This record gives sequence, structure tokens and C-alpha cells, in this order.
Amino acid sequence: MNKWLGMLLCTIFSEVIWAADIPAVLQWSHRVEISAPVSGVVQSVHVDAGDHVNKGQVLLALDSATYQSMVAESQAAMTRLSEEFAEAKRDRDRVQELYNRTVISTTELDQAKLRYAKAQSMLAEARARLNQNRKFLNDATVRAPYDAVVVARQVEPGMTVATGIQPQTLMVLAKSGEMLAESKLSGAQIEKLKVGQSVTVSVGNQRFSGKVKLLGLEPVKIKDESAVYPVGVVFPITEQLRAGTSATVNFP
Repeated sequence: MNKWLGMLLCTIFSEVIWAADIPAVLQWSHRVEISAPVSGVVQSVHVDAGDHVNKGQVLLALDSATYQSMVAESQAAMTRLSEEFAEAKRDRDRVQELYNRTVISTTELDQAKLRYAKAQSMLAEARARLNQNRKFLNDATVRAPYDAVVVARQVEPGMTVATGIQPQTLMVLAKSGEMLAESKLSGAQIEKLKVGQSVTVSVGNQRFSGKVKLLGLEPVKIKDESAVYPVGVVFPITEQLRAGTSATVNFP
């Protein structure tokens, strides 16, 4: 009798503990460090820390004069090589016709085909170079990858930006409209949860409806206590909250 009573009390006690609000800390649901894909001098910066930006909105622009010149040169080369390719094609067709009439030798036909293949290859290379230079020109304007809030701005007009192995962070963006509440649960608690499960997040006097997004697989040690696992709950917001703010999550 005492054995069953003890088991019942343990079950009730664990459910009470589980029903309690679990401490959490707010984090950005999506955070990205923005760098420039190409090198150059910053010509203008269009946003400040705290600004909300839409997907595709211009964040900053590099001086694009060099890239504009590269595109112009590539376009000129394309025009010239297109004419040379057209001439080589006409010559090949003419020689082929003469060959069919047995007027010229196989050697002359092979030479015409070779000139045509060379002109075709050079035109393809020029087209690829033009596309690459157009991309460089487009990359000189840095745009927001999604609707976001500017968390930090680390760039000013006149600054020289150099691409390399370690990208230079110019801005930090966080996805707007939602936050992530991160808490830590025991293995027994986390086994009762599922990704997509509805939960409630409380921040001060505000309450939000959220969903479980992350159930950690690797344990995290907290001092000398037993291992616990990270759990992330994403929830929508209408007013901007700050990362690092304390919150509580109620898991049903």
C-alpha cells in the first residue's frame, strides 16, 4: 500500500512541477550578419540600428563605378564576338555548300568548322563574363534578405570593404514579427513534447501563443546539476521585444 501511495505521489508531484512556468530567455528567431559579397568603398548607408526593413530593401551601396565599367567592357566584347561568330557561321555554311558540290577539299571544310567552333567558344566565354560582371554590379547594392529589424550597424560611408576568407560584418539583422523563447528542460520533460506543439509564452504582463520549434538532442550541463536539453519556442509579436529579456513558458 505504501509502495503504490509513493508512486502516486511521485506522479502527482512531477505533473505539478511540469505544469509550472519554466524560465526562458528571449532570442532572435532568425539572426543574420550582413556582409558585402564584393569589395569596394561604401557610398551610402540607408538604415540605422532599430529600423524595420522589408525584404529587398536597400541597406547600403558600394561605389559601383568600377563594376559599371566592367559591365560596359563585357557588353562591348559581346557585340564584337557576336559579329565574329555570325561571320564564322556564314563562312562555315558557305564552305559546307562548296564541299557538298565537291569544289573544295575536306581540309578547307575542317578549317572552317574549327574557326566556327572557336568563335562559338569565345562568345560563350564573353557571355559568362558579362553575366558575372552584372552580378558583381548587382552585389554592390546590399539588400535585406527578409523582413527584419536592424540589430546593429557597423558601417559608415567612406569605409573600405574587402571580401576574403573572413567576411566583414557590416550589419546584423533579426527577423521581424517573431521571437524565440529558449528554455532548458530535463530529459523526462522533453520527451513529452513535440515540434509544432502549442504553448504559452509570458513576457512581463504580456502573453503570447507560441509553438515548439526546437527540441535539443545534445544535453547542456548547468554547473553541477543534471544534464538538461534546450527547447525553443517561436511566437509572433506585434511590438519589438529585446533579445536577452527574461520570459516564462508554460508547457501543457
